[in-house]
Amino acid sequence: MKILIYNSGGGLGDSIQLFNLIYSLNLKFENSQIWYLGAHENHFQNSLKEYNIKTKTYDLGFKYFGFRWKHWFQVKNKLKNDLDINFDLIIDLQSKFRNTVILKKIKSKIFYSPTLNFSFSSEKKNYISTKNNIDDILLNLEKLLKIDIPLINYDINKIDKIFFDEAKKLLPDNNYIGFSITQGNKYRKKTWPTEKFINVANNLNNQIPVFFIEKKNKQLIEEISSRVKKAIFPETNTSVSCPALITALSTRLKKAITIDNGIMHMMGLANVPMITLFGPTNSDKFAPKKQNVIILDSKKLYDSNDISKITETDVLREI
Repeated sequence: MKILIYNSGGGLGDSIQLFNLIYSLNLKFENSQIWYLGAHENHFQNSLKEYNIKTKTYDLGFKYFGFRWKHWFQVKNKLKNDLDINFDLIIDLQSKFRNTVILKKIKSKIFYSPTLNFSFSSEKKNYISTKNNIDDILLNLEKLLKIDIPLINYDINKIDKIFFDEAKKLLPDNNYIGFSITQGNKYRKKTWPTEKFINVANNLNNQIPVFFIEKKNKQLIEEISSRVKKAIFPETNTSVSCPALITALSTRLKKAITIDNGIMHMMGLANVPMITLFGPTNSDKFAPKKQNVIILDSKKLYDSNDISKITETDVLREI
């Protein structure tokens, strides 16, 4: 079986949220090929490659695939001489009309898409809305394909042991509280004030604060290290630098506190108990679907998109 997965999201977190889906499909269709078509960079073959997610890249040579109407003509011209069925199944993970119409130009036997209430899908079924839980796509595919596809969570043991060995060297004890405070997406203010993170870190009693901050953020590291005496910055003490190391380091934590960012999802793979802070973004959609995740959402707590409305007391109460 040849499967194509289309993802219009561009961040690391968007890709990590697909791990369970791709992992489950790989195990169900063991001898199949799973291809990935992204509107942005293919993180599976780049920054996330150490997670060993089995996908092949389907590259038509178009930047921001699906986001330009000219792609409709370009795909048609590129594939017009191809008389074979390209894919047995295409899985559309987004719901924009334009993107779906363009994607549908790629040939397939079966097409799945949530766009316009699943009207583009090959068969009409009583599908579940997957807006807030991408894992439910497997339930919809079961209905469409008329087979059972068990949801199997990604196994972090697929990560090379060298990252766990490095994590143990960097965090050799067992009384750490992790902090992720920086955002990757610069277009929405998702960052809780640094001052509040510092206040929380200084009220941990005997627990040791561990800040996941890239080496390049020297000014921020210096500010926190000067004010939080016990603070550890593991990424500054190693030559290894990749998301898989963050997941390995997270297995050394007692608990983590994080804003809505890529690191939140890297931590989530390790099943570490987390306190997640949300402001303008949708916590129902983006928070890791784990039982040990506590969500503090300013919209629900204070009827505001302003994440700074969340107080230090709110966080310390959950710790």
